Amino acid sequence: MELRIGCTLQLRCEQETPILALVHPHVSRRHDLVGAEMLALNPDRAVEVLMDQAGNRWCRFLASPGTTTMHYGATIHDDGLTDPVVPHAVECPLTALPIDAYRYLNPSRYCDTDRLAELAWREFAAVPAGWARVQAVCDWVHQRLRFDYGAARSDKTAHEAMEEQAGVCRDFAHLAISLCRCLNIPARYCTGYLGYTGIPQGEAPVDFSAWFEAFLGDRWYVFDARHNIPRSGRVLIARGRDAADVPFLRSFGPHELLGFEVVTEARKDPSEPQKSPEPSTP
Repeated sequence: MELRIGCTLQLRCEQETPILALVHPHVSRRHDLVGAEMLALNPDRAVEVLMDQAGNRWCRFLASPGTTTMHYGATIHDDGLTDPVVPHAVECPLTALPIDAYRYLNPSRYCDTDRLAELAWREFAAVPAGWARVQAVCDWVHQRLRFDYGAARSDKTAHEAMEEQAGVCRDFAHLAISLCRCLNIPARYCTGYLGYTGIPQGEAPVDFSAWFEAFLGDRWYVFDARHNIPRSGRVLIARGRDAADVPFLRSFGPHELLGFEVVTEARKDPSEPQKSPEPSTP
């Protein structure tokens, strides 16, 4: 199937302000793009698309004083398959981990593992190591937290999300990642396009989504503590230690986000012309 993905971001700056934005699909999905990507700024400004060592594709520009609208759109091919479920996947011994995986065992800005280690071993030590243990973490987080946009807070840590028992998809991911790291399972944060592909349309608007990957056996596997079911139509944008590494918008100066719209939907007719989301009203 083909998915139409894109977003419109509107922000206001008092002065020229350097901006980094993450809206392009990860380099691992670049070969799935159908046709050219569309990226435009209003007022028109020069913009670069740069790739970091993790394969995340950042767009960089200098926002002008006043209101800037950034508009991204693309069509991408997706196989339509749901996330793999591999119950026989085993835990990789610490002495056999790839060297790059160790960083995903460390605490990070939003994953305060030091405050969760005792709980993690109390709740999950008796669960068989491997896939079953990571899935048990997802089950526990899914049952513990209530999804609530009103509970969103930019400084909320995993421990705070657990205490408040509410949050958005990034909070579900941060808590599950933290518990996995406490259990010596490398886990990394993912952000991307997901929407309602493959499930009934909900009332909440489509937004950027967050999930995580855990290292089992000899590879990374997708897990999603918020939805806690295998999903189809994921389009990865970026990976990092947590949301601090891969914000969809990073401003190097004061700014006001006036509004944003995210689109992730299947194209009913592959022959239909590519569209992009219209600017949202502040």
